[in-house]
Amino acid sequence: MGIKILGMGSYLPEQTLKNDDFTRFVETNDEWIRTRTGIVERRMAGWEPVWYMGSEAAKKAIAQAGISPEDIGLVIATTATNDFHTPSVACMVQSETGAVNAAAFDMNAACSGFVYAFDTAHRFLATDSSLKYVLIVAAEALSRFLDFGDRSSCILFGDGAAAAVVEYSDTLFTSGLGADGSGGRLLYARAVGVAEEVKIDSDFDDGFPEKRLHKLYQDGKEVYKFATKALPKAFHLAADKAGIAPGDIDWFVPHQANIRIIETAAKNLGAPMEKFIVTLDHYGNTSSASIPLALCESVEKGIIKRGQKLALIGFGAGLTYAGAIFEY
Repeated sequence: MGIKILGMGSYLPEQTLKNDDFTRFVETNDEWIRTRTGIVERRMAGWEPVWYMGSEAAKKAIAQAGISPEDIGLVIATTATNDFHTPSVACMVQSETGAVNAAAFDMNAACSGFVYAFDTAHRFLATDSSLKYVLIVAAEALSRFLDFGDRSSCILFGDGAAAAVVEYSDTLFTSGLGADGSGGRLLYARAVGVAEEVKIDSDFDDGFPEKRLHKLYQDGKEVYKFATKALPKAFHLAADKAGIAPGDIDWFVPHQANIRIIETAAKNLGAPMEKFIVTLDHYGNTSSASIPLALCESVEKGIIKRGQKLALIGFGAGLTYAGAIFEY
């Protein structure tokens, strides 16, 4: 049993932040950022809530799929940056899109989120014959948690959303999910409204570095080491189950974190960079939205075509990693 993407959609915030704009916050410049990351610009959410960006992307995906939202049986949203502790992004998207018959829940696997949700949608479709369509929505506003005094992290991230409507298909599908929670302290942001109670007036040490409350912290060197190994590992988690080799893949769609990470992953897999979809130059790292944004754009441009074998490979905070291989 496989899975078929019927339609996709995306939403990008109105505001664009270019590399040189960061000179207002930190000591950096376009060349420094471009050569180290491959990023040129990224979108930053202003007035747009996460649920709104996700809903707009979802509406486009539903329209492209040509289905009635009432036929959607499940909405899965992936985000690490929900506007609320509750309600979930998925419930807000369900309401905004008119998917009145759908169950709805959020997943947080950080940048691996879309692949985790893709795998989960497949499992629901495989075990529930009454389920017709699943709507997957990835929406993030990481800019609201960035420390704009830390040039090593604030330059990397952007905001946006992408969505996909999927259904059962008698085609190739294989996937694999993984995690390494021992690396959780390498990339984190404390929850708003909780951090003070955890860290103040207590002898308890939770092991997390003391950084600005609620702001994203990343140990860049250690995350880089993890990432360069995680992407090939994510591929093989899925591929080895079906006897698939890197040469069998038409397009790799990796998490868009850093061009050097993608280049190293390609080398370790023995696959040419020409087979890797890269959109981080104009989106930056949009966490769980990065893989579906890259996928959506490549489909719209006619780069990815029906019948081609795709490998979605991601890694993220947690630490997490995930791979999925399917026919588009």
